Amino acid sequence: MSDKRINVGIIGMGFGKEFIPIYQSHPNGGKIAICSRTKSTLEKLGEQYGIPESLQYTDWHEMIKNPELDAIHVVTPVMDHYPMVMEALNAGKHAACTIPMATTIAQCRDIVEAARRSGKVYMMMETSLYTREYLYAKKLNEEGKFGRIQFIRSDHTQNMAMDGWPAYWQGFPPFLNGTHALSPVISLLGKRPLSVVAHGSGHLSEERAGKYGLPFAGVTATFRFADTDVVAESTRWINEVIRQCREGFDVYGTQMSFEWEQIIDDGHVLYTGTDDAEKIHCPDTDSLLPPEIARFTRREAVSDMTHTSFRQGVGHGGSHPHLVEQFLRAIVENRKAEVNEIVAATITCAGICAHISAMNDSVRVEIPDFGFGREHQ
Repeated sequence: MSDKRINVGIIGMGFGKEFIPIYQSHPNGGKIAICSRTKSTLEKLGEQYGIPESLQYTDWHEMIKNPELDAIHVVTPVMDHYPMVMEALNAGKHAACTIPMATTIAQCRDIVEAARRSGKVYMMMETSLYTREYLYAKKLNEEGKFGRIQFIRSDHTQNMAMDGWPAYWQGFPPFLNGTHALSPVISLLGKRPLSVVAHGSGHLSEERAGKYGLPFAGVTATFRFADTDVVAESTRWINEVIRQCREGFDVYGTQMSFEWEQIIDDGHVLYTGTDDAEKIHCPDTDSLLPPEIARFTRREAVSDMTHTSFRQGVGHGGSHPHLVEQFLRAIVENRKAEVNEIVAATITCAGICAHISAMNDSVRVEIPDFGFGREHQ
């Protein structure tokens, strides 16, 4: 492994602060800069992690200008992703960003072009592609254990009407941020999504419906893909439906099927025959990581389980050190990240197109071709 050190600036100290010790512990991690609108937050984290005042910012524009920083990691509210990533790439920085990539097809195209033009690494930090469950199912699939996949479905259900979530989530169209549900099904199939038909269900209260113009409580979408007869179904709701948080997927094959647990920690179900089923708990993924950051994949490694994202999502499935590993390794090895701009745009725009379909009487909507499956050719 190269001993090159990458200096990273992290924008957003909500759950973004969880990445500080991972970058500091990674063998390719260098200096860490942090950015928050709240000065007291910076002072507290600076003292906790030994980050000098010169690397603490309340202005993200100023952070991006710092010539010492090689990369910017954006962990901010959804509407900030596009401008921050574009500014980072245009400044010649590598850029990582929490989900979604952006909220319009045009914005996704802009980021793809900016990454191409800059020659820098872009990575969408999609936690659902590095959870214990996804990596377990991915291995089963790579080993051919499912046989021929016949059907796949996913859902992301989360009650963001509860206390603790920022106000902008109230009434937010779920498939404008649909990547937690769509990333596993698209990635497991490995095929380019061609089109989508989506149906809205139920209705939101007038106050929430009026905020973004979305009338529906939830949306269910079905996707068709290139070079396969498999159809994927995905459901999203985030307001005014009562359920425990679930970022899950189910895979049905000719030899084996996997169903996500219905209740957190109840156990996922593996089917190996019509009457042969067992509950399983997917193992931690320490062995897939450099030893310096392996401990961060365990649930207890999350320092602030009071944050709503962790409390509902059970620590993001141990994904954080995998995200750091993938981002830094792509930079050091001068290659595209696994969840690069092409993959990110494909997944994000599949969700945007589902939203467009639901808002237009469930018309079939064609999904843009960004070159998914050809990005490494």
